[in-house]
Amino acid sequence: MTLHRLIHLCAAALASAALAVTLWQGLDDRGVALAFGVFVVVGELTRWTGAPPREAAPLGAAGALAYALLGQDAGRATGHGAAQVVAVVLAASLVGCVPHLARGRRGTADHLARRVLTVGFAAVCFQPLYNRGVFDAWIGPAYALLLLALLALTALCDAVLAAAAAHSRTGWPFGPLLRDELRGLLGIGSAVCATGAVTALAVAVVGLWALPVFCLPLFLVQLAYRRYAAVRTTYRQTIASLARATEVAGYTPAGHARRVAALSRAVGRDLGLTEPELTVLEHAALMHDIGQLSLVDPVPDGATAHLPATEQRRIALLGGAVVRQTGVDPAVAVVVERQADPCGEQPLAARIVRAVNAYEERARGAGPGGALTALEELRLGTADDYAPEVVESLARALARESDPARGWVTHG
Repeated sequence: MTLHRLIHLCAAALASAALAVTLWQGLDDRGVALAFGVFVVVGELTRWTGAPPREAAPLGAAGALAYALLGQDAGRATGHGAAQVVAVVLAASLVGCVPHLARGRRGTADHLARRVLTVGFAAVCFQPLYNRGVFDAWIGPAYALLLLALLALTALCDAVLAAAAAHSRTGWPFGPLLRDELRGLLGIGSAVCATGAVTALAVAVVGLWALPVFCLPLFLVQLAYRRYAAVRTTYRQTIASLARATEVAGYTPAGHARRVAALSRAVGRDLGLTEPELTVLEHAALMHDIGQLSLVDPVPDGATAHLPATEQRRIALLGGAVVRQTGVDPAVAVVVERQADPCGEQPLAARIVRAVNAYEERARGAGPGGALTALEELRLGTADDYAPEVVESLARALARESDPARGWVTHG
């Protein structure tokens, strides 16, 4: 059994137990449960399936966490426990996910499993101790800091779950995946935690009217993030269009840049590059052949790997100059310029682009067995031309590509 399936089973077991306990004991504070349930439903209805999981439904996450850490309603102690928190959040999340399921959107099972486990963790840490009066001595700022500390632990738990599930599903290294998840917490994740804590504190003082008031800022943050993501998507589409110039002009085969970019990103992920580094790598891989536009006579099939080293460097420098004129991140131009440098002097991203490009050129149209032959040729060239760690990472990425359960995803 994979870790990914184990996480789903644990979430299903927790959800089943919470529903059973809630049905047996009945629903306490039904008005509060209904209000927070509606909050979570609205958050799920506005879930953005194109975003990373941690950023997909910030409103739903904040409402669920606020309910898990709720101790009072307008100065009156609430009576719900951890089981009711999980049951209400699960029911509301399921209702909010119905439109997404009807449209055939993927990732709903992973999303629900993480929501149940993280909310269950927060509720189990807070509700039993609060109901026993353990936190009665925590007053004012100390109580707010307590909630923030519990939310920080919950966010860490969610990051570990997300990284573990991705590692089990794709085989990518766990450390870099966890690092990216933790880095993501500094963005909208911190806003979710802050909104959850502030909402729980506000409801305890002024009642349920605090819900629409304190969810509005996070909703505006979500809209702003969507606009930012749309700009980034347009930016990448512009780069992809520029990369196709060599294909339209007949210098490189159709789809070559896209294939090199997808496989380069998979190799970079395997080697532990961060998300910003992967973005630079992907953009450089898309534009790695743009220097060929300066050639009077196109290279047959655009196969620059077989050219003399001096000619490869000239094309790479011309490509870097073109990239700098487009206004793309200067780091992308550096990778494009240095892809033909001696292997030992190249940055890691340039080594990746060079090896992947050479592999794609050798394997293209070689028929059955061509991929293995191309990979073996790269291994024989690791002494001078290609970094051994990059070639071995490429082999692992290709192995995942051939495994449907662990295939790397093409971008573009």
